Amino acid sequence: MEKQYHYATVSEALEQLRQQGFTIDFNLAGEHLYCEAGKFTADDFQIADVYRYEGNSDPADEAVVYAIVSASGVKGTLVMGYGASSEDIAPEILKKLHV
Repeated sequence: MEKQYHYATVSEALEQLRQQGFTIDFNLAGEHLYCEAGKFTADDFQIADVYRYEGNSDPADEAVVYAIVSASGVKGTLVMGYGASSEDIAPEILKKLHV
């Protein structure tokens, strides 16, 4: 069984993931995840790990950190708020992220 890590803050999770080789910052738009290395559809990547954070009293403090690996070997992270608008995001991407 793989060892599971829990980080106290989003920034701590991002730093530890960077040390594990997740160095690319992914963004999300429409039907793709994208970064400096290119665009990726839902079939082009896997979620390696997910970390969820909930604010004590402010819903704006809620976030999800995804560790992502593309089929071509690109490793990076995507940070999203729980309340992020999903109107312009393809259903295939949302399903993959379990949003």
